[in-house]
Amino acid sequence: MTELWRMSASELAALVRSRDVSAREVAEDALRRLDAVNPRINAIVECRPEAVLRQADQVDTALLRGDDPGPLAGVPVTVKINTDVEGYATTNGTRLQEQLIAQSNSPAVDNLLRAGALMLGRTNSPTFALRWFTSNLVHGRTLNPRDPSLTPGGSSGGGAAAVAAGIGSIALGTDIGGSLRHPAYACGIHGLRPSFGRVPAYNASSPERGIGPQLMSATGPMARTIQDLALGLTVMSADDPRDPWYVPLPLTGPPVPRLAALCLRPGGMPIAAEVEAALWDARDRLVDAGWRVEEIHDTPSVHEAAEIQEHLWLGDGFASLIAAVERDGDPGALAVVDGVRDRVAALTPDAVTKALVRRATAAREWQGFFARYPILLVPVSAELPFPDGLDMQGREGFQRVWDAQLLLRAFPALGLPGLSVATGSVGSTPVGVQIVAARFREDLCLRAGADIETRGPSVVAVDPT
Repeated sequence: MTELWRMSASELAALVRSRDVSAREVAEDALRRLDAVNPRINAIVECRPEAVLRQADQVDTALLRGDDPGPLAGVPVTVKINTDVEGYATTNGTRLQEQLIAQSNSPAVDNLLRAGALMLGRTNSPTFALRWFTSNLVHGRTLNPRDPSLTPGGSSGGGAAAVAAGIGSIALGTDIGGSLRHPAYACGIHGLRPSFGRVPAYNASSPERGIGPQLMSATGPMARTIQDLALGLTVMSADDPRDPWYVPLPLTGPPVPRLAALCLRPGGMPIAAEVEAALWDARDRLVDAGWRVEEIHDTPSVHEAAEIQEHLWLGDGFASLIAAVERDGDPGALAVVDGVRDRVAALTPDAVTKALVRRATAAREWQGFFARYPILLVPVSAELPFPDGLDMQGREGFQRVWDAQLLLRAFPALGLPGLSVATGSVGSTPVGVQIVAARFREDLCLRAGADIETRGPSVVAVDPT
């Protein structure tokens, strides 16, 4: 039999539910894999083997009783350190929260566990989840298992690195400016940022966030197959009354034509030749699957959307975050603060209010766009995954990163779903594309993503280089 850690979540759950393999066997295999490769990449920063085995035994006991343990029966999953898991510290990568022990699970974690998943470990992220790179003074630096000279992405870099290295089948992460889509891109796996309101979120351990972050952050899955993303989304998006922004809409929307828009350079952004080649490759795969793909020269303004995101993020409580970063002292977080300091200083007292008004106008324009084109095919980033630590190479390095991530920053302002699809590699460097759709049409992203996935090389777990 293929080593269990190499299998997808869908395959593992089927084996466990049919009792061809026990959940304990899956757990033991996952723990062996973690022990074998995690010391080389530092993706998992806390694991409690006894708890993992205890969860597995509960799944096996339920099956013996004839009970249904759930669609993720026995599947190892990981959870980012900025998301509450009962009994674990929600460190968010900062020394200021090392003793912040969660007294309850966040809604998405509860949903995963109720579905039979095994919480394998906690995954690393940058301090305060601020960067597209993953290091902090509490847990150290996470390496990209495909190439340690490259960033594993951020801020859900630990989860992406873990999945890419075969540590767990699904990683739970969060995304307010690319923090699911970019790590998936950098580590050569798939990552889905759901629509705002699709997956319930709440950290009881922490104060309520400002209105800007509330309206833009999303919790979602990363995995090695599109099918696993769909399964993870189905499970994570179960209702929870603790999230007042949750919207109980069906996961499948009404039928639409198989029509996609391809935009190589939204807003005139320059892109690397390898990024453009990946987009044309994805376009050809969609055409082969029966899609009609129209190349368009631009979209509704991504610069406007990105500026709205910037004002909602930087204009709402960012001054107190700057103070916390300075108390923590992490060099990477300090580089971000230094990089955006001028932008924060330029904001007027009514910046958030004005951004909310602009948000309605921009959202209306994008809704009209998606009424014509059900999906949009665009770059994830303007560049291939960056050299690790590029944002700490002075203002020029930070600005290069900031500009390249234009599309990762733009779409959260509008609450849109975005899917990062791995399409292959350039040498050891992963490459992929981004699919965006109207709000609550993750099903269209996943459908197009699956058509791209099945016509290219499979994403397989790797041994860290």
